Amino acid sequence: MKHINKKSVKQEPRWQTKISGGNFVDKFHAYRNHHAQALFSSLGRLVASRFSSAMTIIVLAIAISLASGFYILVANLQQLAGNLEASNQISLFIKDEISEARVNKFANSIRQNSDIQEVKLITKEQALEEFQSYSGFGEAIKALDKNPLPVVIQVLPKNSLENEQALEALLDDFKRSAEVDFAQMDMQWVKRLQSIMEVARRGVTLLSLLLGAGVLFITANTIRLELYNRRDEVVIAKLVGATNGFIHRPFLYSGFWIGFFSGVTAWFIVTTIMLILKQPIETLSRLYDNAFHMLFLGFAETLALLFISSLLGVVGSWIVLHFQLQQLKPE
Repeated sequence: MKHINKKSVKQEPRWQTKISGGNFVDKFHAYRNHHAQALFSSLGRLVASRFSSAMTIIVLAIAISLASGFYILVANLQQLAGNLEASNQISLFIKDEISEARVNKFANSIRQNSDIQEVKLITKEQALEEFQSYSGFGEAIKALDKNPLPVVIQVLPKNSLENEQALEALLDDFKRSAEVDFAQMDMQWVKRLQSIMEVARRGVTLLSLLLGAGVLFITANTIRLELYNRRDEVVIAKLVGATNGFIHRPFLYSGFWIGFFSGVTAWFIVTTIMLILKQPIETLSRLYDNAFHMLFLGFAETLALLFISSLLGVVGSWIVLHFQLQQLKPE
């Protein structure tokens, strides 16, 4: 036998010998290629069965668009409530014996309050002019020897639709002021608006949860039917030693595509409806001298819509695969 020089044998690095079946980069490439193949093959299966896929996506899109539509409706109502906040002001009727200098000093002290957004002083002369212009009793007022209208200070609190207790405390402070003869604000209107907005927000949350559960179960049933149609393929894969993760992958990607396309379709449905309603609603707003502009789904909200719809598709697929593959065993 020939003597073998050990030094002439090229030894492999230790880090390569520790990894069986190739290095880490090769494994990563194989893992990436398999995911890409599963991703696009699942998309190809959806395209191949266009009619059934379209029916499923449309049904899911309608459910998602209902939840999204009610969400954007509440957002527009909140914007409208913010625009109506200017009418929710406190009117302070000043006593007749208070001098003009003292009234101005009192108004300036109110402006320095951090809870106050705006203060408007209406003198007796300004109040008389407005009354003559809008009441239709201008000639009757001219017959009076003295201007009967008081000085009024209109106060607009900050965030007056959010903190009812602070608003009531502010009104009580004004009532105790020596300069104020009478202070009024429609507290009942504020309470009703707050209650309506809270009911609307909770209603949207409950409706979204209900429709989300519907999307979850519809996706799960769709994947269950696909798993049933590909039962022989799955059994063969199990016989040759495929893991559940390997079998899950194409079905999970199918659920992802179904959820993603449903979200995109729902976005188009909601946007189309909003575009149809935009012009008549803004025209009605201008008739009431109110600059109201409808809100649409923003960029972040659109991303959230696509993410949630895709996530529901994946979760629904995983749930049905987790239980069905345990029951599906090779004979």
